[in-house]
Amino acid sequence: MLSQKAKYALQALSYLAAQYTNGNPVLIGTIARDRNIPIKFLEAILCELKNHDVLISSRGRSGGYRLSMAPKNITLAKVIRIVDGPIALLSCVSLNFYKSCDNCNQLSCGINPVMAEARDALLKVLEKRTVKDIMDKELPLLV
Repeated sequence: MLSQKAKYALQALSYLAAQYTNGNPVLIGTIARDRNIPIKFLEAILCELKNHDVLISSRGRSGGYRLSMAPKNITLAKVIRIVDGPIALLSCVSLNFYKSCDNCNQLSCGINPVMAEARDALLKVLEKRTVKDIMDKELPLLV
């Protein structure tokens, strides 16, 4: 299950992706208001994404945040790993954050191969999908 932090990160990136083509930075307050995200929580998330080169920030009157690259180049797996850490359900099957389980013999464990299969299935989607895929869709105007 995604943490609230990851959900907010994806919502903010989706918002910034929609603004990507105009190249203008977006104020954190605008994102917080439009996505109903607590501003202090959003500040920490955006700072973390900036530290991992997903975002660029600028100061001043026309400052704010913008994506550091095209939305199609930012995978959902990368974002989730930045804000949540391992994607795997168990640390013993994590590709990037491996840690053996306590009191477990991995050679005889029946849980490990099932969780590795689940990880692979999830990664197949998250490594292929990008921030562009989660951008909000424009709704048709009703007359």
